[in-house]
Amino acid sequence: MTGDVDYDQTGTGYGRQRRADPRIAARIHAALGDARTVLNVGAGAGSYEPADRYVLAIEPSAVMRAQRPEGGGVAVRAFAEALPFDDGAFDAAMAVATVHQWADLAKGLAELRRAARGPVAVLLFDGPALDRFWLKAYAPELIAAEQRRYPALDAVAAGLGGRVEVQDVPIPIDCTDGFTEAFYARPERLLEADVRRAQSSWGFVPDGAEARFVRTLSDDLASGRWDERYGDWRERPTYEGSLRLIVSRPG
Repeated sequence: MTGDVDYDQTGTGYGRQRRADPRIAARIHAALGDARTVLNVGAGAGSYEPADRYVLAIEPSAVMRAQRPEGGGVAVRAFAEALPFDDGAFDAAMAVATVHQWADLAKGLAELRRAARGPVAVLLFDGPALDRFWLKAYAPELIAAEQRRYPALDAVAAGLGGRVEVQDVPIPIDCTDGFTEAFYARPERLLEADVRRAQSSWGFVPDGAEARFVRTLSDDLASGRWDERYGDWRERPTYEGSLRLIVSRPG
């Protein structure tokens, strides 16, 4: 099943821009517990995979698989909704910033839970929380697009089943992962075309919206207007934004 983004067309550069942040990675790895074998579904370029365990990655896009680091786990072409593994084939499973792109969320979550005999860790975004982000004043179309795509946390928790925990994940001021909220204190970075190309939601805004965003934010940064309104964001060591970690353990 094909998701809502063709990464063979748009995925170049993700390996450079969407690098794992070590503080976020530590939360994911802790959620995996003592698992020795891990299935990573929707693995992209391989961010957040633990280096001290056996990882098998599922990634449909050849462009994304080609960006995986040397020495990373094996990556195969398959889809979340039809994992080619026996029940309980892995100690644990993970899915990072991917469930909002799946063609059939319920099937994908059921497959994650089926393939793992232990914990399943899903890093995702909570759409309603995006209303607090200053970016909404500059790119409301982007926020609306992301909110349409992001599944409700309750739906993900129910789809995984078992004993479920939902964690708020603070975003550090120097976050090395390139999702939009990672630049809450560094608005200038969102003016870089390469940064925006590694954020899939820009592909869902109307024609002209991205160019208007760049022009308006550029003008406000140059004039000091952005800092008058949002300068205190530059001083926040972390941002409690939309990032969530949902952990399902067998019930």
